[in-house]
Amino acid sequence: MSGQDVESLARIASAGDLAALNVLLVTVRPEVLRVCSRLLTNREDAEEACQDTLLAVARGLPRFEGRSAFRTWMFRIATNRARSARCGDRADARTGRDDGLADIADVRRTSVVATTRVDLLEALKQLRPELAEALALRDVVGLSCSEIAVLHHVPEGTVKSRLHQARRQLRIRLTA
Repeated sequence: MSGQDVESLARIASAGDLAALNVLLVTVRPEVLRVCSRLLTNREDAEEACQDTLLAVARGLPRFEGRSAFRTWMFRIATNRARSARCGDRADARTGRDDGLADIADVRRTSVVATTRVDLLEALKQLRPELAEALALRDVVGLSCSEIAVLHHVPEGTVKSRLHQARRQLRIRLTA
């Protein structure tokens, strides 16, 4: 479904059409899950953040004023939910909870591709949140720099700078 179709569906759903809301949520779920999965290393946390996002979208859609594109608004909710889940991960790390990443990355039990993905997720986890979010929204979701700027309430140049910093830091971490 094209971006314009999603925008139209969002307008119809915001007017109270439950069938349109159901179609909208089913349509955007893969994108929301992809964003959450790129921002969170744990699959269950990403699924939970995705569900939280979809629930927040369903509840908040009647109040959506359309000052930004629907997708921009939705991705803002998704990044906030993922950020909240990531903060919970840090609290768990301080209490000693192990999320099992070391087991997942065991080369004897995983493919090279899976190990590379875990390395990438670990490197992303070490980036400042605003850098990781900008990178995921640009390279995974495919938002433009101007859309990300609107989403994060920063100038477009700041987004470009964050992307540059994120890519540079990832390159260093992944080649070390």
